[in-house]
Amino acid sequence: MTTEEATQQPQQPTDEAGDAGAPAPEVPALASLVGAGLPVPCIDGVSRPYRDLDCAASTPALECVVDRVRELLPWYASVHRGAGFKSRTSTLAYEGARDAVLAHCGRTGTGDVAIICRNTTEAINHLAYRLPFEPGDVIVTTVVEHHANLLPWARVARLRHVECGTDGTFDVDDVVRALDTSPRPKLLALTGASNVTGWLPPVDALCEVAHARGIPVAVDAAQLAPHRPLPAAADYLAFSGHKLYAPFGAGALVGPRATFATGDPFLAGGGAVDLVDLDEVVWTAPPDREEAGSPNVLGAVALGAALQELEQIGWPAIVDHERQLGQRLRQGLADIAGVRLLGPSLATETLALATFTVDGMHQGLVAARLSAEHGIGVRHGCFCAHPYLLRLLGLRQDDVAAMRHRMLAGDRSVVPGAVRASCGLGTTSTDVDALLAAVAELAGGAPPPVRYEQDPTTGDFFPSSERPGWTVSDRPLGAGCAQD
Repeated sequence: MTTEEATQQPQQPTDEAGDAGAPAPEVPALASLVGAGLPVPCIDGVSRPYRDLDCAASTPALECVVDRVRELLPWYASVHRGAGFKSRTSTLAYEGARDAVLAHCGRTGTGDVAIICRNTTEAINHLAYRLPFEPGDVIVTTVVEHHANLLPWARVARLRHVECGTDGTFDVDDVVRALDTSPRPKLLALTGASNVTGWLPPVDALCEVAHARGIPVAVDAAQLAPHRPLPAAADYLAFSGHKLYAPFGAGALVGPRATFATGDPFLAGGGAVDLVDLDEVVWTAPPDREEAGSPNVLGAVALGAALQELEQIGWPAIVDHERQLGQRLRQGLADIAGVRLLGPSLATETLALATFTVDGMHQGLVAARLSAEHGIGVRHGCFCAHPYLLRLLGLRQDDVAAMRHRMLAGDRSVVPGAVRASCGLGTTSTDVDALLAAVAELAGGAPPPVRYEQDPTTGDFFPSSERPGWTVSDRPLGAGCAQD
């Protein structure tokens, strides 16, 4: 099966025709991840294997990624700055990781550069600084975006937003209307996959219509990169290692060398220059021009190793694994009375991700009970995509205004939100089935075994328990899930 076939073939039903009552097949993990199945304490005193269904936020490390980091550690030294053998070894490893990024993006030999950043957010901020926007310029983006693909652009230009329907999707014609509205935009910035619903916008078609109008396209690929091939037609790509099984603090920005060949870099400092005098600086060539300071060698090497492992596993296997889990997850949640699945219809292909609410139960309480009673990790809140989630929830403006008033007064107990379950390479059908059984139990009205308390400053819930791992002293301090 080719990569194109893997990403374009239609979904198939789990059960064959005439055999609808047959049990769904087991879906094993595709890769070995650090910490998989680690026992975690629950409030009944039983330790259960941790079911990590929060992969859309951050993924565990691949075993092979950790092995590669350990292999390099004895040889770690300054990069690009030393003649010693360890420095040369580290430099080769760092540049090899950059080559792996370009190869994974299909950009080897194209004239594009890969800039090693901390994460997608930094990459997009970096690009927003480096593109030559002027006052009054317009950028077209969408209401589906993560905050990382909204806030940086709003600093440098006026945003024109493509709206979504009640199902959280838009089509090519919606984007074309925004592109054709005067004044003509200077950029189209959109997500490759929604971190809230897993919906996959038609990026290739959108690149085609934008390019036909001479408009470049920047794709936030943070959520797409671990699950599907990256779009070859996009001008700029940004993604993070912490969502790619390489949680060592590196991500990447990929784009044409010409974008970074002139002008001041986003970061100024050592390593980005050829010549410095007290009143003069000569910046070096990209990508070094864009990477001032000592680089995150281990993060870059981890990212490169993870990308190479994805290529080794192969997109057909990854996509098939995702389709089976995604169908099982979304259909299973939709079948539970009292559960509302947000986003596209079940007939629309998404990533193996589902966002939902449970009637009559605060989303923070759902997440807390799944963790404390079942050892299941999910995310709750607004997922750093407030405009999108408010639309999916169908909240009225006066309701939002009342919530905002209370939040500004320090009370986050009313923050709107939902619960998100998301799969990755290490997810199995057993993990998904455990979640479905637990959600069905909660939606069916099962009473909590202990009292749960909500912290009004964060909006999060915690069980009132003296069990190890769940005492008052075990509660995290600072920002909570509900705030994002």
